[in-house]
Amino acid sequence: MKLTSKLLTAAALLTASATAMAHSGHAEGGFTSGLLHPMLGLDHLLAMAAIGFWSVRQSKHMKNATPAFVIGGMILGATLAWGGLSLPGVETGITFSVLVAGILIATLAKLPTAVGGSLVGAFMLFHGFAHGAEMPAGATLAGYLAGFSVATLAITFAGRGLGSLMLRADSRFSRGVGGLLAVVGGYLAVT
Repeated sequence: MKLTSKLLTAAALLTASATAMAHSGHAEGGFTSGLLHPMLGLDHLLAMAAIGFWSVRQSKHMKNATPAFVIGGMILGATLAWGGLSLPGVETGITFSVLVAGILIATLAKLPTAVGGSLVGAFMLFHGFAHGAEMPAGATLAGYLAGFSVATLAITFAGRGLGSLMLRADSRFSRGVGGLLAVVGGYLAVT
């Protein structure tokens, strides 16, 4: 089985297991709560997958650095929330990340690493803040952080796997995926 197939299968299994385990009683250690949190919110799931998808068409440096930008932004955002700091416009930033990621995919935009990395880090700052602010009371910080980090990377790499498959296809498919993501992001922004 190729790596891309393995990543897509793992992401599908993780997503499927989220539904089965999405009930109370999993917060004790924190890892499961952290693992499930990114998968249970459509906006989180789409943004992380879209960033992975988009990263495939970027320069080698940006593509390789994307997971670090994703995790770095997530951890920084969660740390702000755990520190009791305020971050205005969190929900707007989250929905905006889906919309903009969709536009970047639809337009096949290539950005310099500094610009792309800053954008990804900023998007993930909002997502991380939401994850940190919504940590269940009984969850351990280290377990929760590890859980949402694993889930975030799995979703990002699943998006990258899908993006890699789309590289071999006509670019209209990628544009269509991006357009659909932008529409969903726009919908999320107005609802």
